[in-house]
Amino acid sequence: MSAYAREVYLESTVLSADPIELVRLLYQAALEAVGNARRFLHQGDIASRAGEIGKAHAILTELALSVDHEKGAFLSRNLVELYDYMQRRLIQANLEQSDAPLAEVARLLETLLEGWNHCRPAAAPWEEPPQPPRRELANQYEAQTWSL
Repeated sequence: MSAYAREVYLESTVLSADPIELVRLLYQAALEAVGNARRFLHQGDIASRAGEIGKAHAILTELALSVDHEKGAFLSRNLVELYDYMQRRLIQANLEQSDAPLAEVARLLETLLEGWNHCRPAAAPWEEPPQPPRRELANQYEAQTWSL
């Protein structure tokens, strides 16, 4: 996939995502950046490693700023502290050129992503269930027509 096509796809995904999906996308992007940083560390590419660590750090900053402290209270405070811890570990990894802090941050991000993958907002009882796309409905109709 070309870089332009990937950017268009990513923009479309972000613009159509609900808040939970946006958090998942940020976790995935942070995990990708940490993975890239680890790869660049092993290759000895200092500038690229630092760039990827900076990207992961910025994503964690964005996640920390988006935490709703009014709704989360104790949990939100702990989550922000975890983001801060991961940011400090990223800085340590960059300064020491060490893989262990990067591996730890990757494990923490994977755990958080796994938790968010299980989050689905419950539909309100007055809301209609989501309808399948029109093409899927047409396929169902055609299948029913043939079976008559």
